[in-house]
Amino acid sequence: MLNANLLTGSRIRLTAIQETDYPTIAAWYQDVDFLRHLDAIPAKPKTLKNITKQFDEMIESEGNFVFAIRPLDEDGILGYISVEAVLWNQAVAWMAMAIGQPEDRGRGIGQEAIRLVLAFAFQELNLHRVQLTVFDYNRPAIAAYEKMGFTKEGAFREFLHRDGKRYDMHLYGLLRSEWEAGQQ
Repeated sequence: MLNANLLTGSRIRLTAIQETDYPTIAAWYQDVDFLRHLDAIPAKPKTLKNITKQFDEMIESEGNFVFAIRPLDEDGILGYISVEAVLWNQAVAWMAMAIGQPEDRGRGIGQEAIRLVLAFAFQELNLHRVQLTVFDYNRPAIAAYEKMGFTKEGAFREFLHRDGKRYDMHLYGLLRSEWEAGQQ
């Protein structure tokens, strides 16, 4: 039986990112804390023009599936989540996620978005493995990934240098069989 609610959860839904979302996303990219949890590059704020180019390129790429995270009954954007850099011959892809506003983090929105995008990755894209990286200091994200069934597979030791301290970047992975076992 087909899952008609593949991209809809109990509190959120995953939709296409619209150009009208870009100003909100650009505002998130002004927040240094947001930037430092998202990427290893320097926390440099991005302009609306930068965001437009970045997301247009991501969305248009054949191996990327980028979704807006939205409240169930509203059009506002809470964050975004992606399955990207798909290696079709290996059935492997990377997952990335960002929740925009601090007040929306820690409320289970990310976990619900992960659950939905994993169903999409394994059921719709027929992937075998989804993987991601996360910085050692992003404890809430690590807890969410582990709760969703991801396994820590290794670490890029002392990968990141921030505020005079070195941090590991962890590699997490989830196999289709592990995801399926967690669905029962």
